Amino acid sequence: MSSSTRARRILGTAAAGALIGSTFMALPSGAAPSQNGCDNRTNNTYDKLLECVRLDGVMEHLEEFQAIAEANGGNRADQTPGYQASVDYVVEVLEGAGWSAEVVPFEYSVRTTRGVQQLTPTQATHSTGSITMSGGGQVTGAVIPVDLWLDDRVNSTSGCEESDFAGLDFSGPADIALIQRGSCTFEIKASNAEAAGAEAVILMNTGTPGNTGVLANVTLNRQFDMPVVGVSFAAGQALSAPGSTATMFVEHEYATSYNVIGELAGKTGGNVVMAGAHLDSVRAGSGINDNGTGSAALLEIAQQMTKSRPHNTVRFAWWGAEELGLLGSTQWVAQRTQAELDEIALYLNFDMIGSPNYFFGVYDANESSYAAPVEVPAGSEHIESTFESFYTLKGEPYDDTEFSGRSDYQAFINNGIPSGGLFTGAEVRKNAAQQEIWGGTAGASFDPCYHRACDDLANLDLHALDVNSDAVAFAVFTYAASTEGVNGVRGAKIPGNFTIPAPAGPEHTFAGPLGGGEHDHDHGDEATE
Repeated sequence: MSSSTRARRILGTAAAGALIGSTFMALPSGAAPSQNGCDNRTNNTYDKLLECVRLDGVMEHLEEFQAIAEANGGNRADQTPGYQASVDYVVEVLEGAGWSAEVVPFEYSVRTTRGVQQLTPTQATHSTGSITMSGGGQVTGAVIPVDLWLDDRVNSTSGCEESDFAGLDFSGPADIALIQRGSCTFEIKASNAEAAGAEAVILMNTGTPGNTGVLANVTLNRQFDMPVVGVSFAAGQALSAPGSTATMFVEHEYATSYNVIGELAGKTGGNVVMAGAHLDSVRAGSGINDNGTGSAALLEIAQQMTKSRPHNTVRFAWWGAEELGLLGSTQWVAQRTQAELDEIALYLNFDMIGSPNYFFGVYDANESSYAAPVEVPAGSEHIESTFESFYTLKGEPYDDTEFSGRSDYQAFINNGIPSGGLFTGAEVRKNAAQQEIWGGTAGASFDPCYHRACDDLANLDLHALDVNSDAVAFAVFTYAASTEGVNGVRGAKIPGNFTIPAPAGPEHTFAGPLGGGEHDHDHGDEATE
């Protein structure tokens, strides 16, 4: 954008650019306000906010992200000048709009060496896999098997209950818990071992077909002090032998990255409505759909809500190092006290909301299409219904996308925080039924440029981005007034006569056990089995 345009948008006292041109209810005058009108009025009703949320505004932010990438080696990946410039831009926009803006540092391991050397009853060096958020250090001691299921390999619950550790002696100076994959998160397994007194953990694979190799690319949902590594099923069998001892180590080199947290204070405290989008791209390209779209939409909504004085505090997050394994959001949640987490009424996630071969996807909290592989926090169904009502209001067909935890809402749902969000598709291919409903090209990926250099300004469907930016604004504004449907906390009534319809229902176009089968895009490590 030009320097004069950028100055107008950044330095204006209110939201200088709006998200979307379309509205769902016409003004009594029959005309939408000018940009200057949006900048200078209080958008305290659905009609006012959604009139001033315009596609042109979102595109100005996306153009800035593209320019940042082009000026910095072609990407905005974490640990690059392009990412730092993106952070600076978000802060500048927020502060210009009158929001508070905090740049929150976090550390993560960028290079790790690790190993397991079995000493007795046989000597062997076992290959190991990476466990993100493992602590560092070296431990030599007894290997203590924890409720291993070496024969009935399908049903392992090793380490999932505190009772699994009952009767095991972790009183030695250095004891290593050997725990098998299965049934619960790795964090639960490692936490139970830590509570039992283990100084280190070795996680072994299940031994089921396709799960015999070295356990790797695992993310724990909090930072551990003790070292944790993964090994194969065969290595686990050898380490489970009576009298087994081993030396294991994990050594890290760390990097510092940053999340940006913006906040608009509400009239009351202790009930925070939170929404987020990851700010980093992959190194292959500028990351305009993934995830400039979510980041830009939140910036525009921040600008347009700046004078609205919400009932509940509104907090937006732009996450770092998401493409490396959801690291920024995971670390931010881990940095919070329990009291701080208890204040978060809900979390909304927006990751890829303008895919060029799109469908309109809502996280399937009520599991009408997908049996969720994670526990869905109570209240999440209301969030799903809110987005579905918006699409129904707009006359837009929509479908379920799996509530999988495979984006930045993972750390929130793992802490019981109701969550929801939108997704327009990544590497999965559109089928003929979806082409019939949403147009586009059957047989092609929803985003053919996913994680590629061509994820630039041409890699968008403007209609999808237009509608979804409104959807984001609608949900944020709804919950900024009241979260009663999610957590029972009553709020305020939004002025105006705005009728919200019941959801029309998802299209159920994905093949699978419940009509499901499509999945969230890959972002590195998984936290559950």
